[in-house]
Amino acid sequence: MTATGYSVLSVTLVFVATLGVGAYGWRFSRTTSDFFVASRTVRPGLNASAIGGEYLSAASFLGVAGLVLAFGTEMLWYPVGWTAGYLVLLVLVAAPLRRSGAYTLPDFAESRLESVGVRRLSSLLVVAIGWLYLMPQFQGAGLALATTTGTGPWLGGVLVATVVLVNVLFGGMRSITFVQAFQYWLKLTALLFPLLFMAAVWLGDGAVSPASADVVHAGVAGDVWASPLAGASEHELYTTYSIIVATFLGTMGLPHVVVRFYTNPDGAAARRTTLGVLGLLGLFYLLPPVYGGLGRLYAPDLIASGRTDTVVLELPARMLGGTVGDLLSALTTAGAFAAFLSTSSGLTVAVAGVISQDVMGRRFRGVRAFQAAAIVAVLTPLGLSLLTEGVGVARSVGLAFAFAASTFCPLLVLGIWWRRLTDAGAIAGMLVGGGCAGWAVLATLLGMADDGWPGALLGQPAAWTVPLAFLTMIVVSLATPRRVPRHAARTLVRLHTPEAVQLDRGPLPL
Repeated sequence: MTATGYSVLSVTLVFVATLGVGAYGWRFSRTTSDFFVASRTVRPGLNASAIGGEYLSAASFLGVAGLVLAFGTEMLWYPVGWTAGYLVLLVLVAAPLRRSGAYTLPDFAESRLESVGVRRLSSLLVVAIGWLYLMPQFQGAGLALATTTGTGPWLGGVLVATVVLVNVLFGGMRSITFVQAFQYWLKLTALLFPLLFMAAVWLGDGAVSPASADVVHAGVAGDVWASPLAGASEHELYTTYSIIVATFLGTMGLPHVVVRFYTNPDGAAARRTTLGVLGLLGLFYLLPPVYGGLGRLYAPDLIASGRTDTVVLELPARMLGGTVGDLLSALTTAGAFAAFLSTSSGLTVAVAGVISQDVMGRRFRGVRAFQAAAIVAVLTPLGLSLLTEGVGVARSVGLAFAFAASTFCPLLVLGIWWRRLTDAGAIAGMLVGGGCAGWAVLATLLGMADDGWPGALLGQPAAWTVPLAFLTMIVVSLATPRRVPRHAARTLVRLHTPEAVQLDRGPLPL
């Protein structure tokens, strides 16, 4: 069998396994609660694996290795930030958010601020973030399939969208939970197993340091490739801190991440889930940077050709050759498609939940509305992904993080920890933060960002858009004290009171 044949077989097996695991969950999906939050019965171990499965997207599986290959260790701030974001989530958000009893972020926003206007704006932002995050998943799928089989760049995205829709339409969140947990371990295996073989080859070749490789790209020569603050931008320090702000604070604003915490039985389980996720992500993120380093030694031509995102897919065949190399490349291709499928599934559930509740109107409710919304949630970003090209997978996801950090992070942090937040302040902050970040994202996607400071500020906007959003929410809230929600104090008591205390004294009404 040829290398293409092995890759086609591996992708087919991933699709079949995904549908098979999803079909197991179809049997338990009956009610609206099953489709939205798996009836809040997912235990921490399973939920941690599922979150790891959906969170480790195309940016993690392909993009990190590509960025490290091209720009060096400066790009390690992405995986560090994506992991540390869960630490912030654990400390500030996880348990209170679960105790809110909400199904979606707009549910939480409305119950905390007692405002339909805040809910509507939150709904629009959830859909925007979800679609911005879905686009690189479909683009990455097309890139992976085209690289390994020579098909058109659109086919991979269409196949992923089809499998995701089947699982979401028939099983909702309960089915997707099993799928994502399975796919985390598949992705880990798909990176770790080939790496063991490639490490043996590298050691046999004398264990040459990647930093000594004679490669120059975008100003990143060997002497600065190993520097954590050099190479990818004209303004290195600003870029680094902006990446840190976006990744640390953007995690809590991602709709597909937040919705998974609603599936835990209680706040304590949400905290245990977050601890599990930190361990699983830390284990996974040890691997992609090694691919980037080995790619600098064995596949430097990918830098000049601009195909750095394919280093994970191509490196095993280049280093090992023959049938073994082809088989290991097929395994990494399978892992890549597991990444596309798991993340796309979580995003589809989150966006479909919001569309069915807040866009389709009160006349359309329940499972049928959720299924119709899922079709819209998938087809729209699929079409956009076919029209927008030229932005790296990891960079596209990084922009989604910046947008999320500039909108929902201030809403969640202030909504959970500050009683004086008002609906006017929340709306103003999300509009200012989201508007500025959205403008920066659009300018970057359209290639309008210039060099110098304008390019740096637009290419990595979180360092100024997040503080601006926080400041706007605080100032406007202080200027509108009469709009503090009537039951704000009671709501905060519920958010911060452990479930055991609530059960001993009776439920605390909103």
